[in-house]
Amino acid sequence: MEPLVINSGRSELWRYPLPGATGGSGITEVDIIVVELNTPSGETGMGFSYVLGGGGHAVSLMASNMLQEFVIGKTQIPPQALWHSLTRSLNRLGRGVGYLAISAIDVAAWDLWAKTQNKTLGEVLGGTSKPIPVYGSGGFGPKQPPEDAVKQAIWYVDKGYSAVKLRFAGDFEDIERLRAVREALPDTVKIMGDANEKCDLLTAKWLANACADYNLAWLEEPLKAEDIKGYEQLALHSPIPLATGEHHQGLVELTPFFKSKSCAVVQPDLAMTGGITETMRIATIAGYYGLVVAPHFLPALFVHVAVANPAVKWLEHFPLLEPLFYTTASIDENGMISPPDCSGHGLSWASGVRDEFRVDI
Repeated sequence: MEPLVINSGRSELWRYPLPGATGGSGITEVDIIVVELNTPSGETGMGFSYVLGGGGHAVSLMASNMLQEFVIGKTQIPPQALWHSLTRSLNRLGRGVGYLAISAIDVAAWDLWAKTQNKTLGEVLGGTSKPIPVYGSGGFGPKQPPEDAVKQAIWYVDKGYSAVKLRFAGDFEDIERLRAVREALPDTVKIMGDANEKCDLLTAKWLANACADYNLAWLEEPLKAEDIKGYEQLALHSPIPLATGEHHQGLVELTPFFKSKSCAVVQPDLAMTGGITETMRIATIAGYYGLVVAPHFLPALFVHVAVANPAVKWLEHFPLLEPLFYTTASIDENGMISPPDCSGHGLSWASGVRDEFRVDI
């Protein structure tokens, strides 16, 4: 393949208001950092990152600076090499905002790399086209009445999903909600629970034990992400597998969890992790330790990682950004998703969203 020059590119900030408080964290808007990379032949790579709870302005400015210094006017190189070049530039800054900016550039670089080879992203990552199971996650809340949680869970099962994820608040109402959903669903349907970092260690121990009678597939983020010692202690006593990862920035922050066996399920987040490149590294090392990988959000993008790495067992349907996308990678009647049959990652922005949500910075 002849070398290509990335002759132009841009980073933009979009601010997307949500219809109401969403998910276990109750967020009301999302800052989206959108990156485009262009070649003289007309190919465009599209990437994005996002921030929940504000701060996208700083991320977008960082992405713009990185594009000017490291990307625009340079010969296109394998995305892994670009990723390492970008992360080295953070040596005296720390990961922080830089990793969220790199995520958007990395996704665009992979999209462009695949398009210039006329392959899907999954193919250039080394994968094949196979269906990956998706669990239903959107529509559940930590204070949701049991009857509403049951209604939402049945909706997913009727659509073909084989697993759903409830939200927990760390109180007795969690168990009432879990019991109601468990009794309403077939035994073959898995149920996960996400506490969104709401528990201290004592509460987390109680919650894990209280959930044991209902065959919970995993207990997600019972503790703060940085509480590695707490996770180590909880893992020794919990009858439920523990899941974490969406708030960790890169492999370096997750490695202590792998080595201590303090989690069984790893959930890298696209923005926090630093993009596709680092997600692939995390999945590979997690697989070496025998852990399950279930990335956070974005099944239509992460399906490419899943088909290339056998450690990825689940993808999550939580339609946060999906209303803004056009993609042919849809979840089928069996609750499965396959990579789209087109070059690149197969995601594009729906008509009009740029004009509607772009913020001047």
